[in-house]
Amino acid sequence: MSDHDEATGTRGWGPPYLLYLGAEADDLAIKTARGLAFWRPEWCVGQLRRSDNPLTLGLPDMAPAQARAAGANTMVIGIANVGGMMSEETVADIIVALDAGLNVIAGLHQKLRDNPDIVAAARRNGRTLFDAREANRPIPIGNGRKRPGRRLLTVGTDCSIGKMYTALALERSMRQRGLPADFRATGQTGIFVAGDGIPVDAVIADFVAGAAELISPARNDEGWDLIEGQGSLFHPLYAGVSLGLLHGSQPDALVLCHEPTRRHMRGLPECPLPDLARCLEANLAAARLTNPSVKAVGIALNTSGISPGEALTACQAISDRLGLPCQDPVTMGVETIVDHLLASCAG
Repeated sequence: MSDHDEATGTRGWGPPYLLYLGAEADDLAIKTARGLAFWRPEWCVGQLRRSDNPLTLGLPDMAPAQARAAGANTMVIGIANVGGMMSEETVADIIVALDAGLNVIAGLHQKLRDNPDIVAAARRNGRTLFDAREANRPIPIGNGRKRPGRRLLTVGTDCSIGKMYTALALERSMRQRGLPADFRATGQTGIFVAGDGIPVDAVIADFVAGAAELISPARNDEGWDLIEGQGSLFHPLYAGVSLGLLHGSQPDALVLCHEPTRRHMRGLPECPLPDLARCLEANLAAARLTNPSVKAVGIALNTSGISPGEALTACQAISDRLGLPCQDPVTMGVETIVDHLLASCAG
C-alpha cells in the first residue's frame, strides 16, 4: 500500500496494528480484534481497552502513543457491536490515536468519515481513515452464468459462529498441501486479515450475488476459492445476505458451521437454532439454483464452550449422524474435511 494522506482515503493504512477493544464486555463484540490477533499475530503489537474491560487478547495494553513508539502504523477498531455504532468514548479514543500519529480503520456501520471531529483530527495529522463496511468498487448485478474454477462457501446455523475461521483454516490446510487456494473475504474482519474483499452486508440487496461473483472470479489453475459466508438462512435478520452469497458463489462445496452450546440465534432469544440436517439441506437446496452439483463436505464445530473430551464426542456424534467429517478448525484442524472435499470434488 502506498502512502496517501487523504483523511477519507483507502491507502496508507496497514500493519503493524494496535487493536481497539474499548469497553466491550461481550466476547462476540470483539471478534474483529480477536480474528486479527489469531490469524495475523505478527501484525499486532498491542491492545487498547478501557480499564474496566475484562476481555483481553493476551497482547500488551498500550496507549496510542506507546503503540506508535512500538512501531504501530494503524489502530483497528476491533469491535463489532450490535448496530455497529461508535460510543462517545470510542470517538474520543479514535481522536487520541490520530493525534498520536496512527491511521484508523473500522468495520462499523457508522462510518469514521461521517464524524466531523474524527475527520478533522485525521486531516490535521495527515492520517488515513478507512471504513471497511462499504463497497469500494463498482459491483454488477449477478448473472448466474457458470464460470470456471472451484469454490467452497462456509455457511452456518447462526451468525458469528466460525465461518471466517473455517474458511481461513481450509485455505491454510490446502496451501500446506501445495494446492492453489485463496480466502475470499466478505466481512470487515476478513477484509482486514486478507487485505481485500467486499463487505456484502453493506451491498444493496440486488447486488449481493454480483459481489460474490466479483470476489471469486473465473480461475483455471485447478485451485479453490474459500469464500467466507455471512449470517444464516435461518436468522430472521440476516438470511438475505446468506442467500445472495449462496447464489453468487456458485459453490461446488459447502461446510456448515455450528456452535453446540448456543441455544438461540444471536440477539434473538425467541429463535432457537435450526436442526443441523435441516439447515444443511436448506443451504444445499438454495445453492443448487446456480450449481446443481453442489455437495456438503463437512461440519465445522466451534467447541470453545465445552471440554476437549466433550468436543470429540460431539464431533463424532454429528459425523455419525450426517455422514460427514466434523472438526473444530481451531483445536482439531480441518484435515479430514479437506480430505473429504478433495475426494468428493475430484475431476
